Amino acid sequence: MSSTKEILQMDLYALLGVESTATEKQIKKAYRQRALSCHPDKNPDNPKAAELFHQLSQALEVLTDAAAKAAYDKVRAAKKQAEARNRNLDDKRKKIKLDLEARERAAENVKAEDIKITRTLEEEIARLREQGSRELQEQQRLIQEQIQKERGTHTGSSRSNEVTPKLKVKWKSKKEDDSNAGYSQECLLSLFQKYGEVLNVLISKKKRGSAVVEFASAKAAELACKNENGLMGSPLTISWLEGKPAPAPHSDFNASQSELRSERDYESVVLMRLRQAEERKRLIEEMKRDEGHTT
Repeated sequence: MSSTKEILQMDLYALLGVESTATEKQIKKAYRQRALSCHPDKNPDNPKAAELFHQLSQALEVLTDAAAKAAYDKVRAAKKQAEARNRNLDDKRKKIKLDLEARERAAENVKAEDIKITRTLEEEIARLREQGSRELQEQQRLIQEQIQKERGTHTGSSRSNEVTPKLKVKWKSKKEDDSNAGYSQECLLSLFQKYGEVLNVLISKKKRGSAVVEFASAKAAELACKNENGLMGSPLTISWLEGKPAPAPHSDFNASQSELRSERDYESVVLMRLRQAEERKRLIEEMKRDEGHTT
């Protein structure tokens, strides 16, 4: 999940296309409709669709949790009030000094309140990151079932012949820590399935603080590798294990073009030397003929 600052930069209601008064049922319905159209499995070559899917997942995660939604609504309302106050101040800059000082004192009180409610939202987001959102898991399961229905029943058999993308995940965990720094299979699944379908999560039994996450699509794995940070206080280090997408085709094209130019340059040098050798041979023969005439 993104930080509070990143979430505040988005209007979660507008992102889902619902009003701030929308019911939980309406929010879920809007999420399914929008997330289905931009799911990474349906748009493997569109990074913008994958990013939008990630943002929609964040919106659902916050807006379907009562405490997190209440905290977000307070911060959102305070942000709009601050914008309105700034507009009023712009219109009344010529007011007397006492009025300005009074406003500054009021602003200090408002600032303290803003800090308080922002901190509350940060705490709720941290809780969601720790616990995972059951509602998000359920909605993404429903979306994945819908995608599989659209593809038909042969999706699984076709995947069996392909190398599935896998990420290697590491974190710091002490030997005496039975909780493994808070990372369980359920926790890792909750963290990574926001980016797309997760096929498997394997936590190493021999090496603490290590796991492998297998994805259904390379785009979902790529998005997770780029964006996921893990639990607060115990960050993740993520790297590719296998199935990493190949470099852009144009780089191969440029390399082949460079090789082609090198081959052509070599051929030109060879032809030039052959011509020089022929020219020397011709001159030698002419010299021999001239010598024969003089004798």
